[in-house]
Amino acid sequence: MRRAFLLSILTLPVLARLPAAFAQGADALPAASDAAVARLAERLARLDEDGLDPRHYGIPAASRAETMRGAQAAMMDLLLGRVASLRGRVDLRRDPAAVPLAAWMAELAGSPEPAQVIDRAAELSPDARPIKAELARYRAITAAGGWPRITGDLQRTLEPGTMDAARVPQLRARLAATDAAVSDLFNPVYDPPLLDAVRRFQDAEGLEADGRVGAITWAALNQSAEGKATQLRVALDMRRGQPTRAQDRRIEVNIPHYRLQLLEGDRTALDMAVIVGRRDRQTPMLNVRMTALQFNPPWGVPDRNAREDLLPRFRRDPAGMQARGYRLFERVDGEVVPVDATMIDFSAYNRNHFPYFIRQDAGERNALGQIKFVMPNNDAIYMHDTPDRHLFSRGLRAFSSGCIRLERPMELLSAALSGTAGWDRARADRALASRATSSVSLARSIPVRLHYTTVIVDGGRVIMRPDIYGLDAEYARALDRATNQRLASAEGGATRGAGTR
Repeated sequence: MRRAFLLSILTLPVLARLPAAFAQGADALPAASDAAVARLAERLARLDEDGLDPRHYGIPAASRAETMRGAQAAMMDLLLGRVASLRGRVDLRRDPAAVPLAAWMAELAGSPEPAQVIDRAAELSPDARPIKAELARYRAITAAGGWPRITGDLQRTLEPGTMDAARVPQLRARLAATDAAVSDLFNPVYDPPLLDAVRRFQDAEGLEADGRVGAITWAALNQSAEGKATQLRVALDMRRGQPTRAQDRRIEVNIPHYRLQLLEGDRTALDMAVIVGRRDRQTPMLNVRMTALQFNPPWGVPDRNAREDLLPRFRRDPAGMQARGYRLFERVDGEVVPVDATMIDFSAYNRNHFPYFIRQDAGERNALGQIKFVMPNNDAIYMHDTPDRHLFSRGLRAFSSGCIRLERPMELLSAALSGTAGWDRARADRALASRATSSVSLARSIPVRLHYTTVIVDGGRVIMRPDIYGLDAEYARALDRATNQRLASAEGGATRGAGTR
């Protein structure tokens, strides 16, 4: 009885715009025969194919009326997404106005085959079909017992060409679960065919495909099929209720995919690798605007970086740190004054007690490189160049303290300056060559969205990336709650905090 009451509350705003027969429950779906209602019930029982739990919709239902109410609630979640919002996830986008919900509900009410309406709603996103196929594949693997977990010394790298009677057969057995080309399961030698299989796996996982099986690759191999299925369920729900795609010039940074795209309408004008915040210093999700560029920026080192990263380096080699452009300052009588680092006993300080400020001069060794892209926000996050170019060859690139390092900053510089009077690439090059710190405001600020999407569909191919911050796992917990967020809101609960970090 309580479930029926809650489902009714859930749909009150929509029911006001729907045919009265549908709102009345038992008299709804007048065009559907008993056989069609049975097919609808069978389709609702397969909502797990869509990443939803049939039990959340009263399935299996005890009556025709309960089937109708379950179909109504499922339709809303399939069109709008079950998880409305999560705290800190400003990247999650829902636009109910973009979905003609009343029209969909009216069609469900009047259709002689309501199960077919559910089918179409479930595949409204162009990515839904390939993601659902991948979800079915991983669920089948899970149902068959999953793949074997590799054990042993997984901190020690397995090199191609070596023999390892303990780990190589396990590696073969694991890869054989998803790669039909893997054979000779008991062979203890890491031979060329196995090397090819490892490289295919690493490439699919977004890892550096060098064939060396180290701690990161071992961890990826040991992620369960059930964990993969969870990511796919989240991906399906995230794509529901999406707003109409913007047509303006904009920047999208996908954090777990480590990619930046500059988009102009439906065209990708620029695509590059990025480095993002590591797990203990996460890059936040943001919707901001790029407003300015800074040439040859100095780096005002954040307090945490100074205490945790640079203090040990000053302790080892204060003169070398000064040679790299790092300057130490302290506050005396309200004034900030420079300090000679070679005269400081750094052994007297630790991460909990360090009274100095650190700034790094502009220059080729500066951590921000030659250019900083300013996008004002409360988290002090920006995008920038970097002298550590070698890190872009890595597959997993969560190395920063939260800001975003760019693989090809000069290409973004050229694009950003477009439309700014008096500025072109030649003038920008002169500003960079001067080694002086200077800034320019952009005539056309650029929307920037930092988002978290671990499942990407490219040309029908599903690409999965590790859930580096655990945000998919958090989303899945909200997705699996018996009471979803819109329902909690109708009961007087908080909409934004219904599934929180």
